[in-house]
Amino acid sequence: MTEDVIERDYPFYRSDPVTLTSFQWLIVLVGVGLAVWVLLGHFAIFSQGYMGYGTSVLMTVLPLLGLILVAPRHWTALFRKIGWKDIGWMFAFAALNAVIAIPLGFLLVSLVEAQVNPGVDGLTTATNFDRTLFFLASLPQLMGEELVSILPFLAILYFLTQKLGFSRTAAVITAWIATAVWFAAIHLPTYNYNIIQCLIAIGGARLVLTLAYMKTKNLWVSFGAHVINDWMTFGLAVLASVFGSSA
Repeated sequence: MTEDVIERDYPFYRSDPVTLTSFQWLIVLVGVGLAVWVLLGHFAIFSQGYMGYGTSVLMTVLPLLGLILVAPRHWTALFRKIGWKDIGWMFAFAALNAVIAIPLGFLLVSLVEAQVNPGVDGLTTATNFDRTLFFLASLPQLMGEELVSILPFLAILYFLTQKLGFSRTAAVITAWIATAVWFAAIHLPTYNYNIIQCLIAIGGARLVLTLAYMKTKNLWVSFGAHVINDWMTFGLAVLASVFGSSA
């Protein structure tokens, strides 16, 4: 029987491949918290010039290190082999995210004045070298964003099912919504603390990206969808600036 036929379950919350204890989950979440702390610019050495790209690497290293410390032989359960079907799911969820962004965008502009991601403005005036560096540095950054979302998702799933007696379905839905709110919250400084924008736009996008993981139980898939979405967004901004300046 192939892996696709066997029903996959989420790792680390219920003996697949190992159940992490509450203390072990705490260690993992410390890694997540440190990654967010670095992301918000509290690690001075990685906040200036090209050294700022070190933040992207730490976003991946810190939460992953926490998981490796408590599950040294099993941390790879977050990642599964990528097949053509998985690549198809990456594009499918990226497309779903793009489609959902349209009505969410209309809802957003009807409620508040939306803030522009400063990364978009920076790319429109950057050199081609800096643009290339930005896109390359976004890869560990986006992997880090997946880790600081999916690891808390799994931690909540463990706590609700193993400690509070929630049903699996109720725990999954709760973790899905809670981590979308969490992901929106860590983007508040980026969007000038526009709470409504972060909840609607960022939280809505996170729901779709987490759904990619929920469908496949493969972090590579949600990461791939995230990369496609962000590269498309930033790529369109670059093209608009290039063709706009040459018009």
